[in-house]
Amino acid sequence: MNLLYFISYLLRGGVRKIQHALADWACKNDVVFDKGVRFTLTAKVENISKNIHNINIGKNSIIEGRLCVFKYGGRISIGENTYIGAGTNIWSGEFLEIGNHVLISHNVNIIDTNSHELNYIERAARYEALIKYGHPKDKASIITGNIIIEDYAWINFGVTILKNVRIGKGAIVAASSVVTKDVPPFTVVAGNPARIVKYLNK
Repeated sequence: MNLLYFISYLLRGGVRKIQHALADWACKNDVVFDKGVRFTLTAKVENISKNIHNINIGKNSIIEGRLCVFKYGGRISIGENTYIGAGTNIWSGEFLEIGNHVLISHNVNIIDTNSHELNYIERAARYEALIKYGHPKDKASIITGNIIIEDYAWINFGVTILKNVRIGKGAIVAASSVVTKDVPPFTVVAGNPARIVKYLNK
């Protein structure tokens, strides 16, 4: 390894570390977090509510995905030693709780709100208002519902979890499943809609 290559190698590593540090710092400005929490370069926080207490993250959790809290409401609570994979979107307009030691893989969508109104006239008017004035402070007729993911659950890649769902302790959601109903503890669910395919030993 010649000297110029070695210097270049060091500089590239230094730039990467600076990028990581800046990404981590930027995300942490919008959340309440415990020690050891890390945001990677792929992480993004959109706390549209502008209230840092609406996103809480427990110690030693790693966030590589996107966390979003809407202006009209929403809270995200993430426990300790939990992992959120790259490309994962967690959006809240109500309340979304993720426990301790939860593994959420890449490209997962977890959303506790319909995001838009069901009535087409209202939806169109609200969209126009959003473009002109920014995100609304009131929920209007948007339907929301809590999502709870209990400790030790494992959510595989490409899964979608919709509102009004509880995923039990130690449960596994198979890849690309769509969860629309509660998942009992220590079960494996798969499919669209997700159904129990296996019971696990506790």
